[in-house]
Amino acid sequence: MRLFHSPGSPYARIARMAVIELGLENRVAIMEATLRDPASILLPYNPVGRVPALVLDDDTAITETTPVLLMLDSLVAPERRLLPGPDAPRALAAYGRVLGMLDGIAVWNRELRRPEHERSPGVIALETSRAARIADDLEQAVAAGGYAAQDAGFLALVSVFGYCERRHTTFAWRRDRPALAGLFDAAQARPSVARTVPPAGMGSAAPPVRG
Repeated sequence: MRLFHSPGSPYARIARMAVIELGLENRVAIMEATLRDPASILLPYNPVGRVPALVLDDDTAITETTPVLLMLDSLVAPERRLLPGPDAPRALAAYGRVLGMLDGIAVWNRELRRPEHERSPGVIALETSRAARIADDLEQAVAAGGYAAQDAGFLALVSVFGYCERRHTTFAWRRDRPALAGLFDAAQARPSVARTVPPAGMGSAAPPVRG
C-alpha cells in the first residue's frame, strides 16, 4: 500500500501519524506528491488529486482523512484502532469537532491568500470567531481530561495546532489556553508527532491543503 501526502497538509499528517502509531510502516509506503499539478504522480490513482490518498495493492484509491483512517484501522487488532466507533459517541464527537475546526481554518486561509481587495471581511471574521470558539471549547475539554487517549481525535488536534504553530501564525491559539498548549507541547515527544512536523510556512497564511 502507498499513502500519498504533501508535507504541509495537516489532513495528510493525521494519516501519516496514524501509520506510525499503528505500527504499519512496513506495510504502507509513504510517498510525497505534488498538488494542483497536472503531472502529479497522484493523479493516475486518484483523479480527485487530494491528500491523504491511500492506494491499495489493487490500485483502489481511498481519499479523505476519515476513510483512510478506517482502512488503516482495519489492518490492526480492534483494541489498537484509532477511530472511535458508535459505542464511543463522546470520542467520536471530539474527533469531529477538531476536523470541523480544520475545515474552518482552510476557509480562513483561502481568504487570506487572496489579493487584499478580493478578500471577504465577513468570511474572515466568521472563521476567526469560529476558530477561537472551538479552541476555547477544546481548552475546557482538555482541562477536564479530554483528548488524553492517543486516538484519532488526539492526532487531529495535534495536527491542527501544529499547522497553526508553523504555517498559520495569524491565529494566536495559545493565548489564555494553558491546558491546550500543555497537551500540544507534551505531544511533541511522541515519535509519530516528531517525525511529521510540517515545514514552516511563508508568511502567516499557508493553506492546509488536501489538494
